[in-house]
Amino acid sequence: MSNRVFAGIVALSLLLTASACTDSRKMGDTARQQETKKENKETQIKEQEEEETMKISVKSDEYEIIYELNDSRAAEELYNQLPLTTEVEPFSNNEMTFYSEKLSTEDAPLSGGEPGSLSYYEPWGDVVMFYAPCAPNSSLYELGTVVSGEEFIENLSGTIMVSSYEE
Repeated sequence: MSNRVFAGIVALSLLLTASACTDSRKMGDTARQQETKKENKETQIKEQEEEETMKISVKSDEYEIIYELNDSRAAEELYNQLPLTTEVEPFSNNEMTFYSEKLSTEDAPLSGGEPGSLSYYEPWGDVVMFYAPCAPNSSLYELGTVVSGEEFIENLSGTIMVSSYEE
């Protein structure tokens, strides 16, 4: 009888061990599934942010400058006017300008006039591309910053095409 009891205990132990392993594997699978879901969600959020980022191309026959726009209403209004074919004009010794339709500046941050910044000068209604520093003023609003081609801004001349940019 003791052999039967011993065999029963061994069988019960093996059964419990097997079910515990199965449960821990299931728990491991659940943890892996949760981690995969988290990674997928993070990827979706990153892709959505990239899709929401407004980028524009300012292109002449020889040069292309890419700007990333901020999330102000003025930047969005400029973006919604694209594509835009217009003349670029030098102003002073630090900027190139072009004209767009009037932009709302109600939530646009003030521009510091840094090289590479894309700004809007409200009194004249022109979009300004800085290639050298400018003293900030209360009528100059930031639209975005250069992503590539900053070294070409001062070389722009004549007709330019401003369009949305997708990588």
